[in-house]
Amino acid sequence: MDDETLKIYLSDLESDMVERKASDKFKEKICRAICAFANDMPNHGEPGVIFIGANDNGSCSNINVTDDLLKNLSNFRSDGNILPLPSLEIQKRTLDGCEMAIIIVHPALKPPVKYKQRAYVRVGPTTRLATDDEALRLSERCRGRDIPYELQPVTAATIADLNDDLIYEYLSSAIPIEILENNHRSKQEQLEALRLLANTNGEIVPTVLGILLTCNEPSNFIGGAYVQFLRIGGLVFTDPIKDASELRGPVQNLFRLLDDKFKAHNSVATDFTKGSTEETSPEYPLPAFQQLVRNALIHRSYEGTNAPVRINWFNDRIEIQNYGGPYGRVNRENFGKPYSTDYRNLYLASALKELGYIQKFGFGIETARHVLAENKNPDLEFQVEENQILAIMRKRR
Repeated sequence: MDDETLKIYLSDLESDMVERKASDKFKEKICRAICAFANDMPNHGEPGVIFIGANDNGSCSNINVTDDLLKNLSNFRSDGNILPLPSLEIQKRTLDGCEMAIIIVHPALKPPVKYKQRAYVRVGPTTRLATDDEALRLSERCRGRDIPYELQPVTAATIADLNDDLIYEYLSSAIPIEILENNHRSKQEQLEALRLLANTNGEIVPTVLGILLTCNEPSNFIGGAYVQFLRIGGLVFTDPIKDASELRGPVQNLFRLLDDKFKAHNSVATDFTKGSTEETSPEYPLPAFQQLVRNALIHRSYEGTNAPVRINWFNDRIEIQNYGGPYGRVNRENFGKPYSTDYRNLYLASALKELGYIQKFGFGIETARHVLAENKNPDLEFQVEENQILAIMRKRR
């Protein structure tokens, strides 16, 4: 970073990229600022700068920048309190006749960076503790720089664990039939191109995506890849259970099984009093149920949990719970609003669109709200937590 750029930073107000300290005696604050700049919560992708030897207003505090001072600042990084170790440049610079020690902090490749086991972020000119949501987003940003989870190899599985009929169903949906018929590539090459297989250390194995779409029993390899369905004959969990089922299979088959469950339990009232033709009114509209359960299976986290998607159907409501909270640009405040969408499992969503289970990206909740209103059901309710989302669909009035 050249002197002219540093002078601009020094003369500007403190921001989420600039911190000033009169001396190195403010170790705690300096270390927290290092941590915050490394985490780069605003996602600038550019380094933050800490000026040691500058007052809050940018004026010179007239310190003597010695080798011992620079060594002391270097020890802030390596004393084991800031982990993982941040990428720093520590330099002695003279700006307009003022000696300063400059700490240039590069954004971390593996956030969150923590100081004394706590993550810090920069909000304007202030360094503060990261909230749980912010820490989760930093972790997901870290994973986002790696191979997406759905494309990672499942080394416990082999090609023999995949179902040929399911493979052909997906191939014929993802590739035009005339190209498929004239394609001279091997089955393995086709599946690698569609990201259903991966090469790991010379061994070809299914990916998480391949298991979710084309394995008869994905839960054998991905613990939470199933649905727990309960039909409860009352309003609370202690009431009698009418139906308790664990639905297993590839994701697209779970959609079909859930449609069957819905049709078996959804009551339909018939009204002969309004004109010469009968009018039927289901307790819940099927399209709303479909949108919500498909969203749950597509957007859930399959990583780091063995918990299934849970559907609890009470006499007055249906609760749909999936694990994995808001992701990417979606947060608690904008969740469920039009055009506020992001994809934890983008490749799975794209594959299910090819298979015809998704028509448009980002309109599932709006579609559910619309058909619920047409059917005279109360509006959707959501309980959005850091690591799970609960959707509640209430019975028709």
